[in-house]
Parts: sequence; structure tokens; C-alpha cells
Amino acid sequence: MKKVNILNASIDNISKQELLEKLNQQGGILITPNVDRLMKLQKDRVFYHIYQLCNYCVCDSQIIFFASKFLGYPLKEKISGSDFLSDFYYFNKTNQDPRIFLLGSDKGVAKKAQKKINQKVGREIVVGAYSPSFGFEKNEIECQKIVDMIEESGATVLAIGVGSPKQEKWIFKYKEKLKNIKIFLAIGATIDFEAGAKPRAPKWVSQLGFEWLYRLLSEPRRLWKRYLVDDIPFFWLLMQQKLNLYRDPFAVRSVDVKPLKELHKIGEINRSGSK
Repeated sequence: MKKVNILNASIDNISKQELLEKLNQQGGILITPNVDRLMKLQKDRVFYHIYQLCNYCVCDSQIIFFASKFLGYPLKEKISGSDFLSDFYYFNKTNQDPRIFLLGSDKGVAKKAQKKINQKVGREIVVGAYSPSFGFEKNEIECQKIVDMIEESGATVLAIGVGSPKQEKWIFKYKEKLKNIKIFLAIGATIDFEAGAKPRAPKWVSQLGFEWLYRLLSEPRRLWKRYLVDDIPFFWLLMQQKLNLYRDPFAVRSVDVKPLKELHKIGEINRSGSK
């Protein structure tokens, strides 16, 4: 696959149809960077290394899609994580092999999403769902319970939406214990959207690059800092890249870089890579 570099993320220049076919054939880990995740990649070294190990990294944001054109390396299309789960289960409507486990959202929401998805598809494509407690990632007992639930469900696909970078770090910490999972989908707020628990921006709003504004107006108290403070420097960094002035803060240097084996020792990342 050809790749397009935007800041320090290498994004696959792939169509949605190609991605669906490759996932079914080869499996792997899918991540969907948006502007907020690209900004986190400027500060979080573990998150940055996880991005290097994923199988598929696709454009989640219309702003990133526009940015690729601005840089002169246009991506084929935006593949939003919020849309991709539905694309995946409809693509596999008559394929009995993929069996999905939903992990994320508030209590009861994942179960509601499970019911709605199965009704749409007309079969039990979602075989399990669980909404973890707040801060579950720090609770090894609950995490092991989740691993057991996923394994016992018979799922081959894990769709996890617990926020980024938490969802990506959880995948890499526990994926070796999930023996039956062939496909990992890091999907953010998708479970909420599937359950109808949160409103989704109209397609025309998303196509114009204003989905972030729609979400901000829907959840101002939770999202104002992300969109109005944390993400604004993206445009300055993008201009630096256009002028060949951008420098990856985690580029390999002879000093001041923790090797992956040190990150593995503290249990934040599994160096074995993806399945």
C-alpha cells in the first residue's frame, strides 16, 4: 500500500473497498487517525510507537483529507471509524466468519448497539458486548474479565471504542491473550452512534469538514478543550510540513530515545507487533 505522511503519521492511501477486502483476507489492527490523534502523536511516545506497529492506518477526518491535498499527496478517500463499522458488518452480511465483540461506551449502550446491529444485518454478527467501568484500563481484574468474555463469546473481531489513545494501548497490551481475534478495530465513539446514544453529524456537514463543530456543539463541556485548545496547533504544524520545516519529535536520534524494549518492560506496549 502507498502511504501519505501527515506530520509523524504514515496514513495508508487505500479505498474503503480495498480495506474491507484486505481485512477479511489478512486480518490485522485498524486505527483511524483524526486531528486530535495526530496532536497526541506529537507528545505521547508510546502512542507513537503503537502507530508504527498497526497494520492499517486510515484517514478518519475530512480535515486530514483536505490536508493531504494541501501537501500535494491526496488520499483516495476519508475512511471514518464512525462509518467503517457499519461498512464492515454490511460487507460481511452473508459471511458467517466475522463475529464481532463490542467493547466501550456507557453502561448498557454497547448491548443496545449489539441489538440494533444484529437487527440491521439480520443475523447475530455481534456475539457479545460490554461497557467497561470508568478507569477500567487500570484494573487488571476487570481487564482479565473482559479478555475472558471476549474469548468465551467466540468473537473473531474486536471493535473497541473507549477513547484514544486508551483503546489503542489496550489492544496492544492484551492482544496476545485474545487468541481468537483476527481483526482489531479502534473505533472511538462509534458504539454510541450505533446505539443512538449520541447524535451523528449529517453527511453534508462531515463532507465540508465541520463534523468537529457539530460534535463540539453537541458536547461543549467535554469537547471544548480538545477542539479549541489542543487541536489548533495542527494547522501550524501542517504549514511547517508544507515548508519542509516540520520535525518529528520522536524521530530516531542517537540520544534521548527509549527503545521499544524499555516500553515493553513497563507493560505499555507489546513489541511482538500485530497478528
